[in-house]
Amino acid sequence: MTWVVFYDKRVAQAYVNQRKLDHEVKTLQVQASQFSKQTAQWISMVEGFNQALKEIGDVENWARSIEMDMRTIATALEYVHKGQPQSASS
Repeated sequence: MTWVVFYDKRVAQAYVNQRKLDHEVKTLQVQASQFSKQTAQWISMVEGFNQALKEIGDVENWARSIEMDMRTIATALEYVHKGQPQSASS
């Protein structure tokens, strides 16, 4: 009779353990899903940040290009101005 009682207790404990495992698996699935969503949000934020950095770089390049053009124009105007005869009133 003691063997049957021991066996029943082992079966009952196995059932309890299985229920605990099932609960832990469900909890882990929920947490994994939440982590996946959060990771997707982080990736989206990083991609947005990278795009903003690229745009800043584009604006910087544009500004350098405009600055070079303006320096070229200023140099040309200076050259033209120096090449013209001075008026008597100047």
